[in-house]
Amino acid sequence: MRKKPADFQLGDYSVAPGTRAAVQLPAARLYNDTPLDLHVEVFHGRKKGPTLLVCAAIHGDELNGIEICRRLINGIDPNELSGTLLVVPVVNMFGFIQQSRYLPDRRDLNRCFPGSERGALGSRLAHLFRVQLVERATHIIDLHTGAIHRSNLPQIRVNFDNIEATAMAEAFNCPVIMNAKDRDGSLRSQASELGIPLILYEAGEALRFDYSAIRAGYNGVTNVMKMLKMMKGRRTRKKVTPVFAQKSLWVRSERDGIVLSKVELGQTVSRQQMLAEIAAPQGAEVTAITSPVHGIIIGISNIPVTNEGEALFHIACFDREEIPTATEMVDTFVEAYPDRPL
Repeated sequence: MRKKPADFQLGDYSVAPGTRAAVQLPAARLYNDTPLDLHVEVFHGRKKGPTLLVCAAIHGDELNGIEICRRLINGIDPNELSGTLLVVPVVNMFGFIQQSRYLPDRRDLNRCFPGSERGALGSRLAHLFRVQLVERATHIIDLHTGAIHRSNLPQIRVNFDNIEATAMAEAFNCPVIMNAKDRDGSLRSQASELGIPLILYEAGEALRFDYSAIRAGYNGVTNVMKMLKMMKGRRTRKKVTPVFAQKSLWVRSERDGIVLSKVELGQTVSRQQMLAEIAAPQGAEVTAITSPVHGIIIGISNIPVTNEGEALFHIACFDREEIPTATEMVDTFVEAYPDRPL
């Protein structure tokens, strides 16, 4: 007879197998001495299995991941779970309160790892998150969106050198999987140093809900849980194999003016294809912006004005023969996840 797992210990909480607990980890205090806690939902299964950490809003203005976490929290039954699921809807609670990407001192929390008990605010919060959660996990899914005024096509970013993480990326079922090397100070880099497979989901825009991205993100997380045998059931069916991109680049504006875009997010483009015209607001003078590569638009600026040098289009690079596959995958994704509320 298989033994039940032991209670899961987190902070001062002990979570019995087959139960759920809302854990508050003391993190910091506001200026008025009000305590601020890191909220963690713990689902401890009746059977042994992996410990999956799902977290969102490490950048406080990235909201899609918070809604994915909320739906995940409402959709998991610990009695049917193998292993342990740790869900942190808001990592950067300071930025979330202020509707800002950053911490109060303008630091990026995703550049503060591994952190320190005695460092600045970001360093202390990163240390708490690492010690209490990251080091307890066997697998991690980190949920993000594009920056403010920038939209991202749903995509997974993963280091292709990590075979287990790449398998998670494929199971997620996203149109594009990007090869992303670790960045110093990031959660990805920290997980890599600890030998924990991590995938990063990027979709939508900061301070906005994108319901197709949310629905796809929720399905993606549960697909990974099924791959890890934490949940029963079939994964969301894949009609087309996702396309893998080894590199990407940003196309920048070559002058100041009004952006007259000729392409959309998710559109495939060819080398020398026109992406936009930059027009002077006072007259008819225009400058064409073209693509330097074959690829697919995975990120786009939503502001129709620009200064010279500003990033306008983020393109995942593909060979010409891969473009039809990319188009088919994106079209399938759009049909499966229409952008409307449930």
